[in-house]
Amino acid sequence: MRIATWNVNSIRTRLGRVLAFLERHDIDVLAMQEIKCRVDQFPADAFKTAGYEVFVNGKNQWNGVAIAVRTGIKAHLLGMQFTGEIPQPEFGEPPALEPRVIGVRADGIECWSLYVPNGRELDDPHFRYKLDWLDSLRSHVVSLLETDPKALGLFMGDFNVAPRDEDVWDMVEFEGATHVSVPEREAFARLLAPGTLPEAVTLSLEQLNEIGTGSTKPAGLFEVTRASAPGWTYWDYQKARWRRDQGMKIDFALATPALAPKIQKALIDKEERDGEKPSDHAPVILDF
Repeated sequence: MRIATWNVNSIRTRLGRVLAFLERHDIDVLAMQEIKCRVDQFPADAFKTAGYEVFVNGKNQWNGVAIAVRTGIKAHLLGMQFTGEIPQPEFGEPPALEPRVIGVRADGIECWSLYVPNGRELDDPHFRYKLDWLDSLRSHVVSLLETDPKALGLFMGDFNVAPRDEDVWDMVEFEGATHVSVPEREAFARLLAPGTLPEAVTLSLEQLNEIGTGSTKPAGLFEVTRASAPGWTYWDYQKARWRRDQGMKIDFALATPALAPKIQKALIDKEERDGEKPSDHAPVILDF
């Protein structure tokens, strides 16, 4: 099975590119973020013609997530929020639940498309919202693994966190900014703690084999490498970031311990960041 995640930055603007990507890479399941449309505006018929069933969570021109599953693969909707209500910012009018999550069980794998809040600024209420959101995700994962330690789960999308210094082109540029702060990195690290999620996209094949052969190390404590899917996944439209190759690694696929050993390879399709009307993100592709 081939599964991918991609912040498409408006599905209606990028529809042609997305459909061509599905065909070119023979994708079975695609998790999309920032679809930027309501459910009734999503081009479901075009996906159906291409041979995919779609599951959509979108409310307006902001945020929005979706999952496309190849026709013939048994799939059903798991939900549009985690176990328990996703924390909401404590400011302004009581907000409706933002469309940042959708889960689908596809061929036995619990697939989640995630669009983690940006956080805006370190002193903005949205920053606290971001940290709470990540902790809500971890609570869901912990509950899943407590119920079934052998659960096959894949949590993928735009995490809006660069977990390591090498995940941004220049740490000096990010001094005092979101995405690289200690609280955000700690929240991401808690997802990789024992009993939760190894970073599937960047685990080396040797480490995956070690997990699968009864390693005594708790899954999630493995030191990740950049061998399987090296490189950045996001280049801002501003300041010629793409042309100057000044990017960030903020898109990830995190697998439960039982699923991680089944990964054969992973890659980032940088070509999708180039050409006509690209998203500012590149897709991440995983083979199981």
